[in-house]
Amino acid sequence: MFARTKDVALLLGRLGVAVVFFAHGVQKWNSGVGATADFFSQVGVPLPSVAAVFVIVLEVLGSVAFVAGFLLPLVALGYVVDMAGALISVHAPHGLTGTGGYELVLVLGLAALALGFNGGRLSLDHVLFWRKREHRQAQVGDLETV
Repeated sequence: MFARTKDVALLLGRLGVAVVFFAHGVQKWNSGVGATADFFSQVGVPLPSVAAVFVIVLEVLGSVAFVAGFLLPLVALGYVVDMAGALISVHAPHGLTGTGGYELVLVLGLAALALGFNGGRLSLDHVLFWRKREHRQAQVGDLETV
């Protein structure tokens, strides 16, 4: 029973993190790549047009993949890069808390990292990759006991 509860908690955690990223990605999508790139340029993000496309795709499509549990480590690392960029270029001068503080980007990046490398059994990654690996390991274990 604990394993099921853990898997549901991990799914809910992925959902919560992805909803926040998705909402911010849709805001950037609605503003457009040009406006997002202009903002990135103003705050000193290198290659602002490339960064704008990367962040919009990551925050919109990556969020769908994160909820589904697909390519979790890859999306999580993308989220970490995204949040590190936001922390360094926008939020760091404002301190940890208060208006413009970096507490949200810090928590989002680290939570995404933790969930990306421990997505649970309610994920496509588990179904597509880990379940097969567990099955092979069980077969090897059976051979070792003979």
